[in-house]
Amino acid sequence: MAITVTLHGPPGFGPDVEAEVVLSKDTFSIRDDMDRQTGVISRRGHALEGCSLAGKIVYFPALRGGAAAGWAFLAGSRQTPGHPPGKPDPFTMLESGDPVRMSPARGVVELVAKRGGSG
Repeated sequence: MAITVTLHGPPGFGPDVEAEVVLSKDTFSIRDDMDRQTGVISRRGHALEGCSLAGKIVYFPALRGGAAAGWAFLAGSRQTPGHPPGKPDPFTMLESGDPVRMSPARGVVELVAKRGGSG
């Protein structure tokens, strides 16, 4: 499949992965917003309420809950570590449900294909 969009950000850590992306303009707290047993956003009123993050690449503009929030998210949900995409703005280039390939060490997120169509 042709890659049509590439987002660049600071290098991160973790293996390269390919999965569906989930975008939220709401901030995120591992302690307050997600059921750590199921991976489902459980906070009433959150933009992703009821959405499962299991097996997804997720983007939140910020984490709430202190410096250990990201580590708790990784430990509690067994999600793949990553980094925030930088340029261009992910909200103008991606939609939740799009399949993406993330290479944290290179600081790159690539769109594999638009949801419901080919790249």
